[in-house]
Amino acid sequence: MAFPKASGYTNLNNGVFSPVIYSQKTQLAFRKSSVCEAITNTDYTGSIANHGDSVKIIKEPEITINSLERGTTLAQQVLVDTDFTMVVDQANYFQFALDDIEQAHSHVNFMDLATDRAAYKLADAFDEEILGYLSGWKGGAGSWARRSASGDINGTKANSAAGNDELLAANSLNITSFGGSDIGGASEVTSIPIQPGGGAGGITSPLQLMNRMSRLMDQANVPQDGRWFVADPVFYETLMDEDSKFVNNDYASGSVDILRNGKMSSKTVRGFTIYNSNNLPYLGTGPGTAATAGSEANFGVIVAGHKSAIASASQLAKTEKFRSPTTFSDIVRGMQLYARKILRPEAIMTAVYNVHSV
Repeated sequence: MAFPKASGYTNLNNGVFSPVIYSQKTQLAFRKSSVCEAITNTDYTGSIANHGDSVKIIKEPEITINSLERGTTLAQQVLVDTDFTMVVDQANYFQFALDDIEQAHSHVNFMDLATDRAAYKLADAFDEEILGYLSGWKGGAGSWARRSASGDINGTKANSAAGNDELLAANSLNITSFGGSDIGGASEVTSIPIQPGGGAGGITSPLQLMNRMSRLMDQANVPQDGRWFVADPVFYETLMDEDSKFVNNDYASGSVDILRNGKMSSKTVRGFTIYNSNNLPYLGTGPGTAATAGSEANFGVIVAGHKSAIASASQLAKTEKFRSPTTFSDIVRGMQLYARKILRPEAIMTAVYNVHSV
């Protein structure tokens, strides 16, 4: 009963005069932003959809330049053709049922609500897996682990110098990259402690970290146009503490450009288009756990790259509705079969970090 009553009062004693009313408006769950569509290229989608479960990608041949003097006998170079493989090896699905009686007596359309939620969750799983893959991690929220076994390689490596995570070790930043000391644990590298303005002992500012990634890309001849940077809300909080213009709507060309699909600004920062995501890998309690000398147990992962560095391609995405053969109900199910492949590891930079203090 909704209303209290005085002691000894017995009128309408069962309280059924005040019925429970169910609103026809439903509370929708919050949704995370998806960024993988904005930072990957889809050049190979048609090839995978039309020709099978793998694609051979041919690399541009290397050419040797020789010095020339008068009378030099010219040496002819033999062209070497090389390729690598992208394999469709990822799939997700959902399935649920709604009984006819439940559907007939419900005051809201649970079929539409559940289908909409399922489509979002499928896209969210796609985004999380791809962000983990291109960062060198696997497993998902609560169970992230590094991709370090040969079985973690998709197809064949695009660059033979890359590790089993298909990334270049020189492009994976940690506390030693900024003059700090590794804690010495056997399982992990030590994260970079960040704070506004930086500091000593490997303590780095957010902008300094972005500067380093930009410089490494410059040295690798990565084109300026098409560079992106993805970090989590903890990183951006520290970045905003360092420079308040990142939260000023005037910084963008229009307020509609702020925080749309994870995009933080219509302008670039240190040459990067910046995105905010809650789908990045993390270890332990994540980057918000303060560690003045870095951590090997609690940290977050950030990643930067170029749009040509990784491909994502969906081979099959399907949703269908059919009658259950065993009950009076409608079944809805959906699946997505897709591929993702690191094409240019020299154009991907990663870093492990945590906040210096909270």
